[in-house]
Amino acid sequence: MEETGGVGGASAYGASLAGGSFDFQKFAKQPYTIVRFLSWIFSIVVFSCITAEGFVNKPHKPEAHCVFNQNDSACHYAVGIGVIAFLACFFFLLLDAYMPLMSNAKERKYAVMADLGFSGVWTFLWFVCFCLLASQWSHTLDVGGIPQDAARATIAFSFFSIATWVRRTVTTAALLSTPLTLRPTPPRPTPPPPTPRTLPVRQTTSNNPPSPPPPAPSPPPNPRGTTNPPTTEGLRGEVSPRFRSRISFTSPIPNLNH
Repeated sequence: MEETGGVGGASAYGASLAGGSFDFQKFAKQPYTIVRFLSWIFSIVVFSCITAEGFVNKPHKPEAHCVFNQNDSACHYAVGIGVIAFLACFFFLLLDAYMPLMSNAKERKYAVMADLGFSGVWTFLWFVCFCLLASQWSHTLDVGGIPQDAARATIAFSFFSIATWVRRTVTTAALLSTPLTLRPTPPRPTPPPPTPRTLPVRQTTSNNPPSPPPPAPSPPPNPRGTTNPPTTEGLRGEVSPRFRSRISFTSPIPNLNH
């Protein structure tokens, strides 16, 4: 939960709000993943050492007792703390992997708050476990037949677990103090306005001058030497039928004296 959001967007509690894809190599190299994995390993060492070699019996006693001053409560407490820490580390590892895929800031806040609360409580419980085991081991007088290496390993890894869980608590508290970060998006460049297309004008040039219009046809000559009667061919438009019947043209009377 420590990686920052992508460029140009908002990030909440260590991851981008846009929601991204899961990168296993990047996730495995993150410091919080390494610390979580170490806490997971240390919890396995603590409860496995006690369950395997934490209970022994004396030669003259058939019942097995805890190697830490024969205080069974100390062994049961360490096993319980170790098993719960083992399951919690596995759960929070899955939650850390799923965190970049969350796009809701409120869901991330709840996840970070749960991690912070559990890490703080288990830091205190590991401290109590270390103090209890170290105190009971110092009061153990008869160490004959007791696997001392397993007892010392349990005490040592209880102390190491305190350091890893403190680291988780501090890191998660830092994430919770800076919940939301808005990053300005760079403005998009405005495209230039489209240029109007101009169609080329085709100009035709001719060296020859324009030819004059053809002359109107002349009327045929009158064989009798008289003038032709006027016609309506030269008139523009059509003559109304009402006046066409009134117009009559007569030829001139020939001279009979000749």
